[in-house]
Amino acid sequence: MVSLSVLDYTLIILFFTITLSIGVYVSKKSGKNASEFFLSGKTMPWWLLGVSMVATTFSTDTPNLVTDIVRTNGVSGNWVWWAFLLTGLLTVFVYAKLWRKSNVNTDIEFYEFRYGGKPASFLRKFRAIYLGVIFNVITMSAVTLAAIKIGGIMLGLEPWETVVSAGLITVIFSALGGFKGVVYTDFILFFVAMAGAIGAAYYLVNLPEVGGIEAIMANENVVDKLSILPDFTNKEALITLLIIPLAVQWWSSWYPGAEPGGGGYIAQRMLAAKDENHAIGATFFFNIMHYALRPWPWILVALASLVVFPDLVSIQEAFPNIADDKLGHDLAYSAMLTKLPSGLLGLVLASLIAAYMSTISTQLNWGSSYIVYDFYKQQINPKASEKRLVAVGRFSTVILMVFSAILALFLQNALQLFELLLVFGAGTGLIFILRWFWWRINAWSEITAMFASGIISILVKLTPLGAYLFNSETGVFESYLEYPFVVLITTILWLIATFITQPESKQVLQDFYIKIQPGGPGWNKVVNEAAAEHTNLKTPGESWSVPSGILAMLLGCVLIYSCMFATGYWIYGDYTNAIAITFLAIVSGVLLKNVWKKIKTTVL
Repeated sequence: MVSLSVLDYTLIILFFTITLSIGVYVSKKSGKNASEFFLSGKTMPWWLLGVSMVATTFSTDTPNLVTDIVRTNGVSGNWVWWAFLLTGLLTVFVYAKLWRKSNVNTDIEFYEFRYGGKPASFLRKFRAIYLGVIFNVITMSAVTLAAIKIGGIMLGLEPWETVVSAGLITVIFSALGGFKGVVYTDFILFFVAMAGAIGAAYYLVNLPEVGGIEAIMANENVVDKLSILPDFTNKEALITLLIIPLAVQWWSSWYPGAEPGGGGYIAQRMLAAKDENHAIGATFFFNIMHYALRPWPWILVALASLVVFPDLVSIQEAFPNIADDKLGHDLAYSAMLTKLPSGLLGLVLASLIAAYMSTISTQLNWGSSYIVYDFYKQQINPKASEKRLVAVGRFSTVILMVFSAILALFLQNALQLFELLLVFGAGTGLIFILRWFWWRINAWSEITAMFASGIISILVKLTPLGAYLFNSETGVFESYLEYPFVVLITTILWLIATFITQPESKQVLQDFYIKIQPGGPGWNKVVNEAAAEHTNLKTPGESWSVPSGILAMLLGCVLIYSCMFATGYWIYGDYTNAIAITFLAIVSGVLLKNVWKKIKTTVL
């Protein structure tokens, strides 16, 4: 537990005051109608949306998660989420334009735009509750769990005290300001959070008991954790940490913030952009910051923590008030922060509060948009006034916050929850990628994938069947094959469902094509059948930009991974590799710029 100075309290109170003031200031305009409350009238510039995306994923559980990963599997363990850069850049250069052109209010509304009939209606309302309430509450509870651990370690707060104090201000601000309030405050939260993370990393790495970066790299507890790539001689680590994430996971799994084809709060921000080019710019900025630069301050603190707190016993001895059910490697980040001096401590606490508020406010507004647009207005009150929709949005914001706070009190570990959410969406991602470009996918494809993935995941994760099938010592298969198994079975099942059920109606498919102009061989049958009936679905002069988009995605991956590696090698003092990879980043950046120009001038 730390003692806060007057300066620390001043910084925190000033931050709260500014945040709540913004919420109150924009509340009148945000409450004007549902479009303003959830999408800010679809007039947002790329830089504001891009910063908002970064701030949203800068949550309190993220540094805890990264710390847990580094202490358990080393720096290379982060490939479990670094691999999602591929789907992130596919969203940037292929799907951002498609989402913005669809002009829907939520990505769930897409279901009744792409599909038709009762299956599409069911899919829309079920996903609204499944994602907007259940999945959303679980995600927010993980963020709140991190806040509980930070509050317990740094301030000696009981879990309920943290939940009430952190959640109350956030839910008031979110309910008042709506999406505009979220985005505006995200701009401030981003800089506060970055300053706190970088300042904390610099100070903690140079603590006398740590001794600086060179001492960290020479420490026996850290030496085997430093590599950015997994040990290629360790078959299981290589397959688990690198091959499966890069070969399977990035395209096959649905996970909040990294949905194949875009979705969730990332789609919400693309839909709020001024136009297609602003949607592309926002998502590209987000991916650069999210993967290339932001993780390194957290990684450095995690490595330093191995010097000060080499194991869980040392953490427990230093903080005996922490309950056994909350003890984990993710606590090491908060434990290190207790060593910060006055002033910097206040800034870091403010940055953690900023991270918490940014993520929770986004999740609340996004989840509430599903409840309002895709459930309440669609199923309960289709004639609801704009004022009533905003009122329902504000009420559902409060309810979501209450549910997530209660669940957080029963959780223990952020990494466990991350892995569970990851496998729960296994096998569904390929549909989200292909549904824009293959006419044969229908609502039953998505329904089958959704239920198959969930049921198989429960069987594998929570029943004896999983232990029987996937155990490296006694099981039928190696444990690292668990995730590919779920993906394979889910994919087979949804493909079977696709071909044994009727395709969407001719009218639904043609209307979708006319509005989106997806192009490509996957729609040739629909285009040719329409042409035979003397109906031209294609807009004259348009060409298919997806091949250029995929090339831009690959160049973007080289650029951002190069930036990520180069940053690490500069920090490590490995200047030969740092210079070489920095040069590679510059070359790929120049090539990407040329391809990007072509994409911006090509109409989908």
